[in-house]
Amino acid sequence: MKNIPTLSLIIVFITTASFTLFQNKPWTVPEPAAKKANAVKSDASSIAAGKVLWGQHCTSCHGKAGLGDGSKAAQLETTPPDFSKAIVQGQTDGALFFKTSEGRGDMPSFKKKIPDQEDIWNLVNYMRSFKK
Repeated sequence: MKNIPTLSLIIVFITTASFTLFQNKPWTVPEPAAKKANAVKSDASSIAAGKVLWGQHCTSCHGKAGLGDGSKAAQLETTPPDFSKAIVQGQTDGALFFKTSEGRGDMPSFKKKIPDQEDIWNLVNYMRSFKK
């Protein structure tokens, strides 16, 4: 009975460490997906459509300006990325499309919520507008 508090503490530590290690793991996009070309021309119409989708689906976590400061961001286990930073903007359109479609951890999959692939490409084009 004396070892139960110690054992409980060890279990909590291992669980927390495992979760933290998983969340900090780089998000590797399969090469064919990363190389996928954007199927939608980045023009004013596409960016406007992406902005509407961003407002509906992304602002709550990623923030209005893509800084990762949405109203739900503090409740997440991982910090949403700042889309104005080079680490995000340096990713291919295909990688952003894949991550948006598939999701991981706190980032939900949007392939069912936004079933039209053209809409996800519009969203990718809008994400590019956060580049500084």
